Parts: sequence; C-alpha cells; structure tokens
Amino acid sequence: MTTTTSHIKKVLKPGEAVRYWQLGAVAEERFDVPDAPMKGEMDPFFFLTKHKNFIPHEYPCRTIFAERHRGNRPDIRGAFHAARWWLPFGSPRLDLSGFWFRPTRLANWARTFIEADAAGEAKVRLGTCGGAVLWLNGSEIGWMAPYSRNLEAKAEFDLPLNAGLNEITLFFDDLAERDARYFIQLDYLSGPSAAVAVPVPCTGEAADAVEAALDGMHFDRPAYFDGDMTLIFAAPLPMDVKVDVAVEGDFMSTERFDYGFVLKAGETRLVVGPSRDMPADFRHFRMTLDAEGFVASRSIGVEICDSVRQGNAPASLAARIDETLDEISEFSERDTVRAFARLASGRGGADTDAMIEEILPSIEDCHDCADFSLVPLIWSRTAWGTEIGAATRTRIDRAILGFRYWMDEPGNDVQWYFSENHALLFHTSAYLAGNLLTDKTFLRSGRKGAEQRAVGAARVRAWLDHFEAWEMAEFNSAPYFPIDLKGLTALAALAPDADIAERAKKGIVRLCEIVARCAHHGMVTAAQGRSYEHTLCAGRSLELSGVARLLWGKGWYGRRVHALPQLAVCLRDHGLLIPEAFEAVANHRAEAHQEWCFSQGENRFAALYHYKSRAFAMGSAAHYRWNEWGYQETVLHLRIGERPEAAVWINHPGETIQFGYGRPSYWGGCGSLPRAHQYRGLAVLDFTTVDEQADFTHAWFPVAEFDESSVKGNLALARSGSGAVLLRGSAPFESVTVGPSANVELRQRGRRTRWIVRVCESSSLAEVEARFAALSVEEEADGTLVVNDPDYGPVRFRADGSAEAEGRIIVPKAFTVAGEATMLSAA
Repeated sequence: MTTTTSHIKKVLKPGEAVRYWQLGAVAEERFDVPDAPMKGEMDPFFFLTKHKNFIPHEYPCRTIFAERHRGNRPDIRGAFHAARWWLPFGSPRLDLSGFWFRPTRLANWARTFIEADAAGEAKVRLGTCGGAVLWLNGSEIGWMAPYSRNLEAKAEFDLPLNAGLNEITLFFDDLAERDARYFIQLDYLSGPSAAVAVPVPCTGEAADAVEAALDGMHFDRPAYFDGDMTLIFAAPLPMDVKVDVAVEGDFMSTERFDYGFVLKAGETRLVVGPSRDMPADFRHFRMTLDAEGFVASRSIGVEICDSVRQGNAPASLAARIDETLDEISEFSERDTVRAFARLASGRGGADTDAMIEEILPSIEDCHDCADFSLVPLIWSRTAWGTEIGAATRTRIDRAILGFRYWMDEPGNDVQWYFSENHALLFHTSAYLAGNLLTDKTFLRSGRKGAEQRAVGAARVRAWLDHFEAWEMAEFNSAPYFPIDLKGLTALAALAPDADIAERAKKGIVRLCEIVARCAHHGMVTAAQGRSYEHTLCAGRSLELSGVARLLWGKGWYGRRVHALPQLAVCLRDHGLLIPEAFEAVANHRAEAHQEWCFSQGENRFAALYHYKSRAFAMGSAAHYRWNEWGYQETVLHLRIGERPEAAVWINHPGETIQFGYGRPSYWGGCGSLPRAHQYRGLAVLDFTTVDEQADFTHAWFPVAEFDESSVKGNLALARSGSGAVLLRGSAPFESVTVGPSANVELRQRGRRTRWIVRVCESSSLAEVEARFAALSVEEEADGTLVVNDPDYGPVRFRADGSAEAEGRIIVPKAFTVAGEATMLSAA
C-alpha cells in the first residue's frame, strides 16, 4: 500500500483496460548466444502474414531463449521503483515497444491501484508477448510466459479485492529482436464497482492538467519549411512545468537533440525553436513534462524540410549532381552515406574519418541494418581509400573481414536476412568486399576474398534473376526504392563482372521508370507494400523527393538518405544514363491522363493500379488480400494539386498509440486490409475489422495543406490548385481537432466502414460537390459493387477484383510485371 494521498482517479468499467500506471526504468542486457549459422533464404512473402501480423522467422537467440524461459515462471530481476507515469492517450496498453539492433533482454516493473467500492472477486485478463508476473497487495496471483516474438498471448486471473485501495504490481520482460512489441494490457473483465487510482506526488488536479496538456498537444502546422516550430496545448496548466524535448528520427537515425524549457502557468504555446535550426526529415518530438515530480511523456511527429534554403533545383543534370553531393556532404546525418558524399566530392579528412569511426561499431557488432552502412563504406574504401586516414582504413578492413555476410555464416546477431532489400545489400557487400580484399581471410566464412567474391557474385546473379522476373517484393515501397538503389548503384559502379554491372544499370533504370510512372510532380503517390508513418507523413524530405530533384529537377532534400549520393556518382562517373523521357512522365503536364497497371512480387501477388492527371494522382492495390490481417501495406494513396503535402491515404490503424512501433502502426499499414477497387479517378474501400482491433478507420486529411476544404456529415471535400478530392463515408466523419493528428485526420467509427473516393480536376469545391456528392454504392447478389459515376457511367467492381466501365474491363490478375501505360482522354 502507499501513503501518498494524491491520485489520478479514473472510473474502471467492466471490459475496460487498466490504462494508468507508475513505471520503473527499462532494464536492458545483451543476450548473446554461441555463434552459429542459420538455414534459410530470402523470403519474398515474409510480410504476407498467415496468422494475424505474426512474422514466422526465428533466430537462434529466440530458440535458445524459449528453451530456457518459455512456459517457466519469469526470472524476476530488480524491484519496483517509480521513475515515471504511463498515461494512455487512447491506447489500452502500457506500451514500451521499440527497436533494438542486437538481441536484448528487457525487464520492467509497473504498479497501479484499483479502488474498489466493496470487497469482492474481480476477473482480469493479462495480455503480453513476453512474460509477466502479477501481484495483488503483495501476494503473487499468477504468471504467464508465452515468449512468442511479437505475438500476444492472454491469460485470465481472479483478484480477491478488498474494499478501498488494492495495489497491483506487474513485472514484465521479453527478448527484443529488432522491432519488439513490448507491452502489457490488463483488462478488468468483471468485479466490484471500481476506479483506477494511481498515486502522484502533486495534486490530482495538477496531474489531470498535465495529462490534458499532453493529450491535446499538437504542432501549429503539419509540416515546417521555415519559421518557428510551435506546440499548442489544449488547455493552460495551473503551474509552471519543466519541459524536456527530445528530437529523434526514425528507428535507424543516429541523431538525438535535447532541449529544455519551462512552460509557465497559464501558457498554451511553446516555441521549440526555428525550424531551420532543427534536423530535417520526419522527426519524433518526445515531450516530457515534470510537474512537481510527476513525470509523463508523449511523442508527437512532424516533418521538417529546409526547402526555403534549398530553393529551386539547378537546370542542368551536372549541376544537380554537384548540388546533391554538396547538400549531403554538409547537411546530412553523420554516417557512412555522408562520408561517401564527402569523399566523392573531395572533402576527405579528419572529420570525414570521424563520421566513419562513429558508425563502425555497429558494423563490427553486426547490428541489424549494418548492411545499410556497409555498402557505401566498401565503395568509399574501394574508390577513395587513399583519402581515408591510415588508422581508420585499417579499422575498416578489419570490420569488413569480420562482418557476417549471410545467415549461413556463424553469428549471434538479428540482422534481417529475409527481405529482398536486405538480401541485395548482403550479397552486394560480400561480392564487393571479396573483390576489394581478395587475398585476405573473411573470418566468419573462412573464405579467402576471391572465394567470397565468387559466392557473392553467384548470389547477386540469383537476386537479379528474381528481381528481373518479379521486381520488388516489398512492392512499390517508398522507403525501399532507395535501399534497392543503394545496392544496384554499387554494383553498377564497382562490379568486376561486366554482366552484373550492366544488369544493375538496367535495374536502376527500371526502378526510376516505376518511380516516374507512380510520381505526381516528382512525389511518389501510390499503393505501397511496406510503409511507415515517417515515410507516409513526410513529403519533401522523403529520399525519393531528393531522387526526383537529382534526376528531374523537381523535389527537395531530407537529412538522412541511403542511395542519393551513390546515384549521383553513378551518373557522374560510371556511365549511368536515365532516359530523359522519364522527366515528363514524373512531372506529368499533358492534357491526357495516364493509367498505369502493373504487378510486383513473386507470382505477381500485388496488382497495382495508378491513375494521374496534371492535377491529381491516385494509386491502389487491386484485389489484394481482402479482409485479411495486414502488415505495413498502404492500399490507397492520392495527391491533389502540386503541393506535396496535399496528400490523402486511408487505412485501418494497426494500433491506437500514435507514433508507436507497431507493424502495422497508427498510420503505416492496415490492421485489417480492405476490399479495394479503383477505376480511373473513382475508388471504393470496404473495411471489416474484428473486436481486438481498433474500432475505426481513418484518412490523412491535412486541412492546412489544401486551398479549401469542407467536412459535413459523411462528406469531405478538398481542393489544392486544380485538383480536388471527395470522400464519402458510410458513417459520419469525425474531424480530429486535438492531439498529435489535430486537423490532419478524419475518422469513421464502426467495425464495417465504407469509403468512396473521387479525385478530379476542378477549381471549385462547390462544383465538385454538385457533381459527385450523390455517389453511392449498390451491391448486387453476386457481390458486385456498382457506382454510377457522372463521368464514367456505371462502374462495376466485381468480386474477382475486376472493374468494368466505359466498355472496358480492367482485370488485375492479368497485370504484368512490365506493366502497361495507357493515355486516356481527360473527357
């Protein structure tokens, strides 16, 4: 029990989760097992989940950990010590999920109190992916230990509650491998009338005020290109509060910036600083408020891009190549990509060596995603080795020789070998590293460099065979185009075998063609096989925007990139030619509209439909896994006008915590995949969800980025330039006005929701509403959905995924990997 007299108190109804907790600090320790090889190959279907969104591949560390701990009472470590408080912000879970680059044991303690109106037995349900032990008033009630990586299990327990306060204590732990779902959820199924009562060192009213401030907090803009970054709080706080702001990038970012402020009593605005002084890209701002010792945090995300400083792109390709290398050399994150750009532009020296030295530990320790850093490092060492200091060069060679290049070599890491993009980088690295150090011994494989090169070459050729047949497994994915380009540009520049170099160049050209076909004025706008919040919510700072600027003069630069300087050097030094005709495709200005049908993934599992005019673009995945549990797929994505931020996509959130680490997350991917159809500028999405998932679907609808918009009932409209979109829901839309997604989110409540989407060219919302507001769907007995469109006439969306209208039939199963682009009359 506690002697604290102040509490946060919340009514606890049957069926609700216990959402308020005191927390200790997360204890972390490496979990190293003996080095061992693994069996397996690239898996082009790994994210096509068979059971919920569970990924089946298991590392030896998990096998050994499970043998020791699965089904056994968790190994209790440490003791409860309140360091901070967990506030729910709409999530039923106490969620500490994150990303760990090595196998890491996690452990933590949490405590809360249930205040019962009368003594009686309560039934609770505990959910976790790892292990947990539950105590009531100091007595152990029970434990669970599924330890199934990222797959939640649940167990029920009986709690004999006393009248008044009852202390609930939980120890929970797990093994983290890469992305780890590390959470607990305690549901109060039945019992006496009760409330959650969490002790706080300030008054309960002050704690409530802190919660309200964090709950309603949002930036005053959805993206920043200049000016001050200002946080707005929904209500003033009654006391001065210390504010710590930690600015971080995505999970692979190497940077963190910390700022301290005091928010005065009565203030509702906090100026964080000029955006030009903040790191570019989509950034997480972790806000921690300290009110008289009551410490609570929440993350909020926003895009930052130095587009004002960058200005317009130079007219010539040669000048854009120089600009690209200059921009990355001076403004990018400190990593091997920036070091590559500096060496390629004559900026070698102590600081460039220091950038390499800062990243080398992650390569030496075989962190997950170390292959992303290794490829530009091998290229730098090969091309500009004499420009690197002797000590750094020696350490680079040692790291190259000690790296684990594939799962059949011994190791104890959790590098992700299974996805197409990682496989390319592992094989490229082995091939080029063996060619660089031909007479040296690679420690894990035991091969001499020449043999390592031969093995790598065979695997690179096999990868190219697969790519040329099926292209991207993670279909059309904005974050993975640059990863494939990273590997292919290195091969095009350095491959000692002419056939590999030539095939790599053809692969680069093909990827650039797909980007151009799916781009709207330089910005990729399309369905994607894997997406993240930090790639969807970003526009100008996304790396493909920089690629478009380099190739076609339309775009901007972010701060952290993967392939951009390598692509620039390939264009400058290695004879890479991107057809000039792609520029007009990427920056479509013709009066006619482009319809682009293609497929990607082995056996063409993803059929992709894209339609664009000079005023709008919309892409979708056709007949894709309807009503199955999703992973990170974005099924429909559109833009209107020429402002990159005037984008809309629709999904079912995979978790209710915003800016979390779920796959799928709040915006990135779909908890449940919809039945989706598109014909030209018309689309229909039908979502069916289950009880354990979020009970709403939503659209990204950034009001400030449109020239005009309107939301009334189940009708939403927006216009940017001469492009417009109409959304019609099966239920009334809720416009979110507070919290991290304030003024950028529309929600539809319900387990079954329908979205009708219509993009068009128009200079007036009134015109759009008059023309399309009556759109509706009629469902026929065979499952066909019929929409009478004012422009297209009757559009029939059949249960086999095909679409029939205007005397045409679009059949997704007939889409080819090569694709077909058809120019259609705007009329």
